[in-house]
Amino acid sequence: MKRREFLTGAAVSAAAATVASAAPVFNEQGAKQPAAQRIVDTHVHLWDLTRFRLPWLEKNSPLARSHLIKDFRTATTGLNVVKGVYMEVDVDPKQLVAEAEYVLEICRQGNTPLVAAVIGGRPAAEDFGKYLQRFRGNRHLKGVRQVLHNPSAKAGFCLTPGFVRGVRLLGAQGLSFDLCMRPAEIGDAVKLVESCKDTRFILDHCGNGPVYAKNRTQWQRDMQALARMNNVVCKISGIVVQARKEWTAKDLAPVINHSLNTFGPDRVMFAGDWPVCTLRATYRQWVEALGTIVSNRTAADQRKLFHDNAIRFYGLN
Repeated sequence: MKRREFLTGAAVSAAAATVASAAPVFNEQGAKQPAAQRIVDTHVHLWDLTRFRLPWLEKNSPLARSHLIKDFRTATTGLNVVKGVYMEVDVDPKQLVAEAEYVLEICRQGNTPLVAAVIGGRPAAEDFGKYLQRFRGNRHLKGVRQVLHNPSAKAGFCLTPGFVRGVRLLGAQGLSFDLCMRPAEIGDAVKLVESCKDTRFILDHCGNGPVYAKNRTQWQRDMQALARMNNVVCKISGIVVQARKEWTAKDLAPVINHSLNTFGPDRVMFAGDWPVCTLRATYRQWVEALGTIVSNRTAADQRKLFHDNAIRFYGLN
């Protein structure tokens, strides 16, 4: 199975995506608010293909070009995205240090929305502690991710002794770990979290919940089991790439609502997953679709989802 296998064949124009026409995004039951909701995007990808090699990026993919901070600014124009957290992009493992240094420098400069980063890492590696030491004390570094739905990451890989040891080390250093895995393996995530009680975890992309599945029972149960552990939060993101060519917010609502209801209003965070989201939607279309889905929730809960929880969880200024 290739990285994010559900993306295969998704090479379509984002303009083809059709989102339900709706009232302004952050309205509560249609009541127009005087100012746009501030957004903290907790999952911003950038890649400069003149610097980095992304082995998973196929040449014929619409994503196969550089996506830089200027492009992110353009994509988010008019949406009041006030801060962003970089998310590693699964570069060639030989370039992990270079990627981390690249994005941490962008954060340090302070002239872009990016204020923090989750860098790539290999918790099971014998030199993982030495790798982390290189960045120790960097206030912009918030966590580490290793994608767990790559062909090299078989089911159960995250439960091997070396991997567990590395994730525990993250907790000891005040860093989090992002769980990005196949939906059928969320049970492995539950066991990993149980073994690393002092590490904070973020479940990416609603656990990759299946948007069009007729039966989501196992995913729902596994999400509930994971949510019972207080050191896990959930990113509401990513699933738009599963959408069909013609889609509406209603298609995404079951997975999103189950994720929101299971983790509760204090443990969910908005994430754009740009530019991957553009396989099916523009950034604005994704934000508007999510806004439509949560429009019947309280204004306070919407602020937590789109802004407040991220500020608190990552300790952003």
